[in-house]
Amino acid sequence: MKVFISGASGLVGGNCLKHFTEMGWNVVGSYFSFQTDDTVFYDTLHPEHDMNFDVAGFAPDVIVHCGALTHVDLCETNVQESYDKTVQSTLNLITLAKQCNARMVYISTDYVFDGVNGPYREDAPVNPLSVYARHKLEAEQAVLAALPDALALRVTNVYGDELRGKNFIARIIDQCKNNQKLTLKLPYDQYASPANAWDIARAMFVLLRDNKAGIYHIGSTDYLNRVELALRVLSYFPSAEYDLIPLSTTQLNQPAARPLLGGFVKAKFSAEYPDFLFGNIDSYMKKVLAGIEDVV
Repeated sequence: MKVFISGASGLVGGNCLKHFTEMGWNVVGSYFSFQTDDTVFYDTLHPEHDMNFDVAGFAPDVIVHCGALTHVDLCETNVQESYDKTVQSTLNLITLAKQCNARMVYISTDYVFDGVNGPYREDAPVNPLSVYARHKLEAEQAVLAALPDALALRVTNVYGDELRGKNFIARIIDQCKNNQKLTLKLPYDQYASPANAWDIARAMFVLLRDNKAGIYHIGSTDYLNRVELALRVLSYFPSAEYDLIPLSTTQLNQPAARPLLGGFVKAKFSAEYPDFLFGNIDSYMKKVLAGIEDVV
């Protein structure tokens, strides 16, 4: 299998690049703004850029799109930038996928839902609340409409091994390891099902291997709010100093609306792969503290 990954210097893309390569697939991963040793340059907004990797020449069987503008509040006030980096980039990769006769994988989110009746199954009605959410849904629907054999994997609260350590759990771990005091103002009424990027990569691999298509919800065995998530991680650092201030979403007054009861019921994936074992925050923390953390 030949796979091109857009956004492979990020959390999900980096884990996919590592896992697919270890499983023997021929994989090329790209970066745009953050270069790594094992990625090539590709600008999804400018397909004719003279520095772009020759994807058509590589002739991938699959194009995985992991890039997007994920700063939810920034999207709310920068609508055109959000559209360009989430929707237009996806439309350009759809054109490329058609040119290469390749399948496509799109990474989506639980923000396509309004958070009233979560956690959600794949067939639940969508109702995005923010600019970011609307653009993610628009891109997801474009992929599925244009490429009948495409996959859309909805994920949320992604954590795991990452070179830059940008994800929420990684930042807490880093501060605790460096004996820095943490001040955390977190919502107690926003619930989700965090997923390890390594599990997302593993799940994507089996779905691609078995020629699956359509929407799949991917999540771990955890379902908790942001306060509980932070406390779960902090419990592994008993000497950590921190001020944790639980607030309601209303009190936080974030520019972009959030789904409160988000997250997923992954019954579809589990029914098709009943022996697939997902990790959780505890298993990840034990691995990190055991000193076997891999930097992607």
